Amino acid sequence: MATPRVVILDYGSGNLRSAERAVQRVGADVEVTADPHAALEADGLVVPGVGAFSACMEGLRSVSGEKIIGKRLAGGRPVLGICVGMQILFERGVEHGVETEGTGEWPGTVDRLEADVLPHMGWNTVRAPEDSRLFAGLDADTRFYFVHSYAVRTWELDSGLAGQQPKVTWANHGQDFVAAVENGPLWATQFHPEKSGDAGAHLLRNWLQTLA
Repeated sequence: MATPRVVILDYGSGNLRSAERAVQRVGADVEVTADPHAALEADGLVVPGVGAFSACMEGLRSVSGEKIIGKRLAGGRPVLGICVGMQILFERGVEHGVETEGTGEWPGTVDRLEADVLPHMGWNTVRAPEDSRLFAGLDADTRFYFVHSYAVRTWELDSGLAGQQPKVTWANHGQDFVAAVENGPLWATQFHPEKSGDAGAHLLRNWLQTLA
């Protein structure tokens, strides 16, 4: 089997080098770039993201990242969003009363969690569907590393990309929120697999196996 080629999309946001090292570690040939041709031609595209929703969207649009994501998905080409890189896949984000338009790949709103302690920072378990490919081989008590104050709290899409029913994974911090999604070629996690040790590496390896 040929080594999968993965691009980490460089749009000015995200832990680019830690994501690069994590994906390399599980067996991919990785390039960090904003070059549209490389991003479109790679076997897999990772969209990272940290910080404010609005700033991430501004950076993403500056490199036509929303168009790159859309073109890849239209061709059934895998995309993995991480943290705010997951959040910007939804229709909108609301921070401090300001609404920002997302890429709109999924319906829904990213807004502030209702919890006694924010940010939600540290290790937490998730509730994945039994037939999840992303979490295959991982125990139910496996913990992943989260750093966020905003999340999607309701899932609004019934039918998914490529005619497949979306698989939604949940976590809880004060209230339930979407922790991960598998929707045809578009997968995403609210937590950071690149900061989640062996569990994160296992999850990234599961994603790489879909690129063949």
